[in-house]
Amino acid sequence: MIALTIVIGGLLGIFTLTSRSVSLNQVITSQYVGSNLAAEGVEIVKNIIDRNVLQGRPWNEGIVSGDYEVDYSSRSLNPYTGRTMLLDVASGLYQYSVGNPTTFLRKITLSAVSADEILARSYVSWTTRDGAQFNVDLEDHFFNWR
Repeated sequence: MIALTIVIGGLLGIFTLTSRSVSLNQVITSQYVGSNLAAEGVEIVKNIIDRNVLQGRPWNEGIVSGDYEVDYSSRSLNPYTGRTMLLDVASGLYQYSVGNPTTFLRKITLSAVSADEILARSYVSWTTRDGAQFNVDLEDHFFNWR
């Protein structure tokens, strides 16, 4: 009887540890995705600025202070609507047009600091299955150095 109690106690401990491990793995995965989505947001703004320069337009053409949403294929800034991102399972890409709903919400905020500087903030927030709220807030400054 004592041995059975010890074995059951050990098995319950292992099951609890396994369950907690799976839960933490899901949190870490969502933090990884959220961080990369925030970094991608800043990178998309950089790509728009680079495209302007390569095409001989003013470096900040189309870059106006405000809140926007962009995805990997964006060639311009779209007004922020508060939509969550969709995951296209076939390609593994997050976007707004095709895919399964996610809890990831990305907002790009642009501010003109001066005539030669733009502040870009990429804010991503999400909620986990157990209702915990997470967010990542990245920013970068872009300058007219060319």
